[in-house]
Amino acid sequence: MTETAHDFAVPTSAPVPNPTPWLSPAATTYTLFCPPLDTSPCIARDFVATVLRALGHDALVDAAALCTSELVTNACVHAKGGGSVLWLAVEAWRVRVIVYDGDENPPVIRELTSDGWEEGGRGLYLVDALTEGHWGTAAALPDGGGLVHPDGKAVWFDLAAPSASMAR
Repeated sequence: MTETAHDFAVPTSAPVPNPTPWLSPAATTYTLFCPPLDTSPCIARDFVATVLRALGHDALVDAAALCTSELVTNACVHAKGGGSVLWLAVEAWRVRVIVYDGDENPPVIRELTSDGWEEGGRGLYLVDALTEGHWGTAAALPDGGGLVHPDGKAVWFDLAAPSASMAR
């Protein structure tokens, strides 16, 4: 399995620990199925915000909610099929969100044209900026050495927990 990270917009001040494995054994995880409905991005955003607030990660709520909404919106709009699955993993040093859908095509960042932005197309730029470039894609999901859902893709992002940011 390959994992692709995108570090092209905002340089990071310090390296984040290796993003593999996807979900470490120390992570507390939460899962949400997102059907291909117009309401799914809002429900996913509220789900992530509620969990993070309940865990005392209020400083991450706005960025995590917006990035989650963007990834779930992309899955609903571009990935045809039965919806997507969202995993929220909370660790002492990071919060990771993974959105898996059954479409194997990776997300495409649209270029800014001389006429400006098209309707839509800014979501991955926002994700890149808010995560300081700590996001990426994978062709399948790993599960203890094997692959789960080998058809499709996962798009993920990481946000450093405030205590981890202060330690840098």
